[in-house]
Amino acid sequence: MTFPDKIHILVITLSDRAYAGVYPDQSGPAITRLAEEFFLAKELKSEIQNVLLPDDPEKLTAILKSAINSGFHVVFTTGGTGLGPRDMTPDVVKSLLDKEIPGIMEMIRVKHGLIKPAALLSRSIAGVSGKTLVYCLPGSVKAVEEYCPEILPTITHSLKMILGISDHSD
Repeated sequence: MTFPDKIHILVITLSDRAYAGVYPDQSGPAITRLAEEFFLAKELKSEIQNVLLPDDPEKLTAILKSAINSGFHVVFTTGGTGLGPRDMTPDVVKSLLDKEIPGIMEMIRVKHGLIKPAALLSRSIAGVSGKTLVYCLPGSVKAVEEYCPEILPTITHSLKMILGISDHSD
């Protein structure tokens, strides 16, 4: 198997208020911008689609299953990782994962939690479902800007491992 010519990415924002039009989605576009910049700098092609959903576990499950079955290489979610009554994103994602990748989210929580203890309350997770990498990020631009620089550099090597083509040179 060879590395894909283009990395297909889906960004899912979960926010009742953004979905209702109370305010614009900002964290989803921030992920898109950071991913585009990262892959462009690496001279890798990417195609990114964005979806805005309410905090609804059934809708999230349906779109995640569709993305995984459609062959997306990476799915980012943003929003719903906290302790609020409608925060369910990690719970839904976890139920669909074949393998968890706990290290990256643990490191991010500790790194930023040393400065801002509230960062330790994030329930963000990462993992693999089929041949798709899935990352759950908090729903703020600040969090996205903290998480993406840690996650994005791991994607190429992770995809090679998932596809069975890793030469461990990344």
